[in-house]
Amino acid sequence: MSYDIVIKNGRIIDGTGNPAYTSDIEIKHGKIEKIGYNLKDDAATSIDAKGCIICPGFIDIHSHTDYVLPLLSKVESTIQQGITTQTIGMCGDGLAPLHPEKIEPIRDILTAQSSLYKEYEFKWNSFSEYLANMEDIRCPANSAFFVGYGNIRIAGGQGFENRPATQEEMETMKRYLREAMQAGAFGMSTGLIYPPQVYSSTNELIELCKIVAEYGGLYFSHLRGEDENLLTAIKEFIEIVEKSNCIGGQIAHFKVSGKKNWGNSIKALKLVEEANLKGLNITFDQYPYKRGMSNLPTALPPWVLEGGREKSLERIKDTAIQKKIIADIEKGIKGWENWIKNNGFDKLYISTAQTEKWKEIRGKSISQITKIKGLDNDWQTFFQLLIDENFDVMITIESMSDEDIERIMTSPFQMIGTDGAGVPANPMIGVVHPRLFGTYPRIFALYVRERQLLGWEEAIRKMTSFPARKIGLRDRGLIYEGNWADVVVFDPKRIRDKATYNNPIQFPEGIMYVIVNGVIVVDHGKQKRKYPGKILRRAS
Repeated sequence: MSYDIVIKNGRIIDGTGNPAYTSDIEIKHGKIEKIGYNLKDDAATSIDAKGCIICPGFIDIHSHTDYVLPLLSKVESTIQQGITTQTIGMCGDGLAPLHPEKIEPIRDILTAQSSLYKEYEFKWNSFSEYLANMEDIRCPANSAFFVGYGNIRIAGGQGFENRPATQEEMETMKRYLREAMQAGAFGMSTGLIYPPQVYSSTNELIELCKIVAEYGGLYFSHLRGEDENLLTAIKEFIEIVEKSNCIGGQIAHFKVSGKKNWGNSIKALKLVEEANLKGLNITFDQYPYKRGMSNLPTALPPWVLEGGREKSLERIKDTAIQKKIIADIEKGIKGWENWIKNNGFDKLYISTAQTEKWKEIRGKSISQITKIKGLDNDWQTFFQLLIDENFDVMITIESMSDEDIERIMTSPFQMIGTDGAGVPANPMIGVVHPRLFGTYPRIFALYVRERQLLGWEEAIRKMTSFPARKIGLRDRGLIYEGNWADVVVFDPKRIRDKATYNNPIQFPEGIMYVIVNGVIVVDHGKQKRKYPGKILRRAS
């Protein structure tokens, strides 16, 4: 046979945003060999794509699959959506670098994602060692890595102490950052609402991003606030990109959180537009849901979380300190994103809980749990959950409006990201966010087909060539001859998400084939035992 795969009779949407056209595709040795009309059916595998759209594989520009890869690498929930490349190391968290004497604080962060990390033995310390270990893991999808500021701060800086870095600490953090960039990281990410990153100063981040800029890297950030602090947080983000001279910046999961702040997307988008008019390369990603997902301890005031998990748990067990926490949350702390005050306990839903005492309440709001458990009030439920679960509680937060979501989605600076992870279809993972299973099909079903907010070509561009161009993947994200054959074939009439908040563990419908590096990994909704994914490195 001359070719490995031929795809015939489909409409190609190539990722550029240009109109669809009918043609055939021949794939050989992992790459798109030829595009043309009436190509010979001289291939080991022939796919009849009549009535289907053929497009580049989706590039998840904001993924947390790095939490999962060392444990479970089949990435079922994302590969079934058509995600062929995952950009990981987001929100300042990751699995490297690791200082051999400071691994436990990282373990504490990771156990909120999976209890399996309690006993996990890390085989690496440096970022280059980490990537080498990831290359030994078989995965269906490609992975592009960012290095997390949280890891760098814990490994070489002031850790969970709320103070500026010393000169020696700054130099040590810069060494860790240089090593990661030299190893192939695409840039640095931050999550500025999470400890210990919440204690960082703007100047410290600018100085670190100057190292990122030396290597032509990018700065990605979960902003310091997405509520009433959103505009100030965007200005800080733009300042960091501009003063560090990074080649560009990406705002993570762009949103307006908290009902009283709805509508601020107009001003927020204006700030992004003005930054781009100045010549800065500022973009953002978004998921198509009104709830976010995070960990419950972040609902505590930042001072409670100083010093790490053990000290924080000691504090919240003290009833006098609980009263101060309640007072600070009810009054508010300037510059701090206050989930409970902004949204209420009835909008905070428990996703994961490990103990038998609390497993039954997964999927319920804190207010609902208070009634179910017969507790005195929501504060008692809040503190008891954190204490009993040793802080390892994930939540979804209902905080956004349809109007803001749609306005953000139509921005020329927007691209799609899950802010999720590739996980198995196993109820043991908890009542996770449906974005882990449904982000990309949901865009097509709800915002392209039903509401007609986006056209097929533009939606696909935002999922493929736009994120590829952002991080510098020159040979992915487009259906072009010579590019890697990351391809999705789907039925535009049938594609839809099935995952819901109450029942999130459901694969989508309508995706016929997912091809990664020229290998079919999903065939009519069934995942094959194929692992052609590659570890991608920043082009030097």
